[in-house]
Amino acid sequence: MKRSNLRHFTIPVFFPEQACPFRCVFCNQEKITDRGHIPGEAEIREIIEGHLSTFPKGEKRVEVGFFGGTYTGMTVEEQEKYLRVAYAYIEKGLVHGIRLSTRPDYIDKPILSMLKRLGVTTIELGAQSMDEGVLVSSARGHTAEDTAQASAMITAMGFRLGLQMMIGLPGDDLQSNLFTARRIVELGASETRIYPVLVIKDTKLEEWYRSGKYIPLNLEEAVFRLKHIIPLFEQAGIDVARVGLLTNRGFLDKELVAGPFHQSIRELAMTEVWWDRLEGLGQRAKGGEQRAKGGVLRIEVHPSQFNFAVGYYGKNRKRLLHFYRDVIFQKNSSLKINEFNFESSLR
Repeated sequence: MKRSNLRHFTIPVFFPEQACPFRCVFCNQEKITDRGHIPGEAEIREIIEGHLSTFPKGEKRVEVGFFGGTYTGMTVEEQEKYLRVAYAYIEKGLVHGIRLSTRPDYIDKPILSMLKRLGVTTIELGAQSMDEGVLVSSARGHTAEDTAQASAMITAMGFRLGLQMMIGLPGDDLQSNLFTARRIVELGASETRIYPVLVIKDTKLEEWYRSGKYIPLNLEEAVFRLKHIIPLFEQAGIDVARVGLLTNRGFLDKELVAGPFHQSIRELAMTEVWWDRLEGLGQRAKGGEQRAKGGVLRIEVHPSQFNFAVGYYGKNRKRLLHFYRDVIFQKNSSLKINEFNFESSLR
């Protein structure tokens, strides 16, 4: 994947559960976002200007993001009102685009035309799964075909498409997750977010969990699935914008009931992705090409992958130290993100 050196920033504005026509079994946006009200125009300006004041000088790309609800489920008048607030900053050259999240079944050509006119550049759809049975079990209220049709309209009109997916939904498994990931690639997404399902208070999923009807993934299971899913997106050149829920301490202490939450779940998963790539270097040494723990191993990776290759708390380096006296990781920006060079020697 070719990566730009241009820094990207998103200014988040949350509309918790605004215009959502269904309550999915896993969802309680107010608790997730810790925001229980809809911001007014003045507050949105404050949010935008507050973030702009903190960004470093120099070239960058800034988007205002309207998250947390079904944005296109609001009335057209409401949508236009909020978009115009952000669009004013585009006209001033301070913001370069607007992104929003919505449902696949709340997209049509007139809405897209209005969004295009008022500066929207990226549309994220909460696909969650492309498995029809999983969508029904999760009470999503839309079909996989809705996602496919909405995606086609969005890409045809020149928007950047984001498709979000979840793992650990009722009735899913690794194969279901891989099917969803492959469909996200086929539908032309530029980016994705992957969310392991968490059991949150005051949701249907909490009822099912406490009654034994639903068993969430544990952390090990979630990491195992993620290590198989993420490379599919990497190989297709799709940006994995986020893995796992971004939340606060209050949510963890008061609202999270169960599930595979870890602040560094992406790093845990990418550690395993890279171990699958590097494990063979240990086998080379074990097979006799290196004298037992006498060799020095140098590994070059793309700078964006350096921490992942070394591993969470140095896990992969420690694994390789079972076979080599020393293991040295180095950065090489000429490599692709899934490539590495290595050199081993005796000394």
